[in-house]
Amino acid sequence: MAAGTKRSRTDAAGGVSLSPHKVAKLALEDERVSAPKRGVNTVESAGKFCTHEVAWPETASSDDSSQSLLPPTAKAGPAAKEYAFKLDPFQQTAINCLETGHSVLVAAHTSAGKTVVAEYAFAMALRDKQRVIYTSPLKALSNQKYRELYEEFQDVGLMTGDVTINPNASCLVMTTEILRSMLYKGSEIVREVALVVYDEIHYLRDKERGVVWEESIILMPKSARFAFLSATIPNAREFAEWIAKTHGSPCHVVYTDYRPTPLQHYVYPAGSDGLYMVVDEKGTFRDDNFQKAVAALTESSAAAAQDSKGKGSKKGATKDTGKDKESDIYKIVRTIMERNYDPVIIFSFSKKECEALALQMSELDLNDEDEKKLVDGVFWNAVDCLSEDDRRLPQISALLPMLKRGIGIHHSGLLPILKEVIEILFQEGLLKALFATETFSTGLNMPAKTVVFTSPRKFDGGGFRWVSSGEYIQMSGRAGRRGLDDKGVVILQLDTRMEPALAKEMVQGAPDTLHSEFHLGYNMLLNMLRVDGADPETIMRASYRQFQTERAVPALVRSLAAAQAQYDSIVIEAEEQVAQYAGLLQQLERTRADLRAVVNSPKYCLPFLQPGRLVKLLNPPAEDAAAELAEQESDIWGTIINFERMGKTQDSSEEGTAAKPARYVVDVLVNCADRPAGGPRRAVQMLAADARGSPLVVPVHLDRLDGLSSVRIYIPKDLRLPEARIQTLKTIGEVQRRFSGALPLLDPEEDMSVRDSDYSSAQRRLEKLEDALQHHPLASQPDRQARLQALARKQVCGEVVRLAAREVQAAQSLILKDELKARRRVLRRLGYTDSDGVVTVKGRVAAEIQSADELVLTELIFNGVFKELTAEQVVALVSCFVWMEKGQGGAKVRDDMLGPFGALHEAARRVGKVAVDSKMQLDVEDYVTSFRPDLMDAVMMWSRGAKFGDVLRLTEVFEGSLVRAVRRLEEVLRQLIAACQVIGETDLMQLFQDAIDKIKRDIIFAASLYL
Repeated sequence: MAAGTKRSRTDAAGGVSLSPHKVAKLALEDERVSAPKRGVNTVESAGKFCTHEVAWPETASSDDSSQSLLPPTAKAGPAAKEYAFKLDPFQQTAINCLETGHSVLVAAHTSAGKTVVAEYAFAMALRDKQRVIYTSPLKALSNQKYRELYEEFQDVGLMTGDVTINPNASCLVMTTEILRSMLYKGSEIVREVALVVYDEIHYLRDKERGVVWEESIILMPKSARFAFLSATIPNAREFAEWIAKTHGSPCHVVYTDYRPTPLQHYVYPAGSDGLYMVVDEKGTFRDDNFQKAVAALTESSAAAAQDSKGKGSKKGATKDTGKDKESDIYKIVRTIMERNYDPVIIFSFSKKECEALALQMSELDLNDEDEKKLVDGVFWNAVDCLSEDDRRLPQISALLPMLKRGIGIHHSGLLPILKEVIEILFQEGLLKALFATETFSTGLNMPAKTVVFTSPRKFDGGGFRWVSSGEYIQMSGRAGRRGLDDKGVVILQLDTRMEPALAKEMVQGAPDTLHSEFHLGYNMLLNMLRVDGADPETIMRASYRQFQTERAVPALVRSLAAAQAQYDSIVIEAEEQVAQYAGLLQQLERTRADLRAVVNSPKYCLPFLQPGRLVKLLNPPAEDAAAELAEQESDIWGTIINFERMGKTQDSSEEGTAAKPARYVVDVLVNCADRPAGGPRRAVQMLAADARGSPLVVPVHLDRLDGLSSVRIYIPKDLRLPEARIQTLKTIGEVQRRFSGALPLLDPEEDMSVRDSDYSSAQRRLEKLEDALQHHPLASQPDRQARLQALARKQVCGEVVRLAAREVQAAQSLILKDELKARRRVLRRLGYTDSDGVVTVKGRVAAEIQSADELVLTELIFNGVFKELTAEQVVALVSCFVWMEKGQGGAKVRDDMLGPFGALHEAARRVGKVAVDSKMQLDVEDYVTSFRPDLMDAVMMWSRGAKFGDVLRLTEVFEGSLVRAVRRLEEVLRQLIAACQVIGETDLMQLFQDAIDKIKRDIIFAASLYL
């Protein structure tokens, strides 16, 4: 149990009644509460289950924490909202928690009905004349929720940065960034808030924006209560304990694995013609079916390879004529339609692939004539607000025929108005197949009967990776419409790139743990320093990341104690003497390595690497010291087959460069250990010739040669035959027997003509060390080897103890402490704070900028760069701060922007150098080049009144990506106006306002269909 929380238990005898009115009744006619177990209630109703527990703060009295899981008192009076249907146990339990004035975390599968809790929170606020805030991670989701909530409650406002509607309403829908900004500015609205609904709280683990959730939760007034809505998370209790500790009030966890519509999971092996059910509606994994699917994949891929080979071998072969072979995705979608499993969402993780897959459906027509007319009407009613030129955009004209056939596309590259049209059509059942990226699974309440995964591989900013089991659960949860389908269907397309074990883990896996991605930012620090009596360390200590770190301390302490006990248990007789002897052995090995480095240099050894020469070899380094000692006991001999030069040498003729020595690899036939099937891919372990193994020709670097013999043997011309290798290995063994294991070696000085001062000095050291070892007291001890191995084990244990102690120390200290010091140094050296840490005027300006690099923009303001620009040039320059998508790069900067762009890079380089000097981990050149001019021409042309279609011709980006960039550009310009207001720069304020006026028009800023 974590510090700061107390578990409570429930006496379930006779049921539980928590309130005199209907909504607050937990014990219904057919509802039962199980006997308490470890502070957890299991609530069941009509076969539906949910678990419920509560985390109490340390300040809770013993009387409070010993009460039932649901406190026994609640406000008397009418229910805030009545429902026409019977609530599920998790919905009822969560509502009871809200009625008692406590916080609650509701963790349930996608489409389980978590929205009921949010609706009830709004109804409570209106009933009790309080203010409630609903916050979501996406502007599109906020717009949709505003529409839904406004239709029911009326007294609802919206604040997303782009749009502000009725900001004084009792119920406000906003993005989390807006909420955080209001908290830092001490807005009157947040002081009045009684309840905050955080939808999709698992977004807290987002690397870039998750920290915003933590900041807003920490900064919320202590009087506020929370309703957190999340997909299933295994550590929900831990999160509730953090909330209880941070806000000093109980936080309940209502958790359910129950799905209103059960799912069946299928695997479709690429190239095959069948589906294999691998998880049934009861959640049972069918391993036999899974193995059949893997076998079918192997068979189809082998057949495809053979077919390809056969075609390629025919001279003058031409492409098949007639109808092309149907693609896998086409066969899957056709099968779904034949079995009436539509509507279907096909998830792909690439915008281009989404469109390519949708185009493969050209022969499918899934809508009847009436549905086509409806699609046509909805589409043109929606785009009617656009200008005639915009309605002729390729993306708009190309999409309508596809939509009329019942096929849609949904990804971030689409124009926002088209995405909303597609969402509306899908909700109305006018789209039967929707090809979508991952964003469609976040928050939008649009379930389907079937979900298909094409290739569950995604780019996460740093590289490509397979989708985690938690992400798979989140997206597959879209399958199965409550009240419409008796089951949902999930199909995973399995190809040869995905390991079967990975697919199995994905389908069977558990939800992703909710972890903190808390990190520091300059805007956060400046805003914290501006608040009276606040300190950045305060928010760091209160963060979920710090809580999780401290929570790990007891386990780390136990690990340290166990490691220390193991270390103390290894007792070595005369340990100091043994350690001294081991030290001499290490020096001896280093000296021998120095000798080998000289002798094995290409200058001396290449003339002697003839085929058939016997060579003494060193094994690759062992994984631990004890194994290293064991591996050194016997000599390993092989025979040289060939040698070759590795890589290219650097041209020494280039000025300022030194020639790099060429590296060589020797192919040696040697006896090798048989690697166990499925074993780790470790460097080949070589064995003595008489040990059990397999003769293999392996490449060996020169530095692994331990001696060249003067003996050469005959080797067969063709060593590809196992018999030839075995016979050669027997010959090596016979030579060793004739020489009684002591094969004659080439003398480096006499035979190889080594003349080198380094060799001579190393030889003298070697002789001294060998003499010291020979006369050492341990040399005559019979148990010497055992004591050395015991010492090696103890040294390994000692290293484990040191690492464990370091982990305990790190967990007990403040997270990111060194980074905080470094960032404070940066702010002080650049003049954003004074020597006492007080925020200067420059710092107050930077604190207003949240959506772009605050330091570089502030430097440009104070350097007077913007004053010399026109509004169009301002738009072009600021575009370098908002474009983050992966692109071709190398865009040419127009002549009239060379000066401002150079000033931008100069300011970025100065900030980067100060950051590096302040001990920040930063690559200055990468930081400078991150401000890219890719959109300069496009946005400048747009600001001069060009048509959207003409602007698109200047860039290769998706229409939706360009819209998003310009909207973010407008957001940054608004923040620059607020920043200039701090210093009274009215001329700059007007310049930035003119820039906004020039870009805020037409299709890019078309109003949302939800508003």
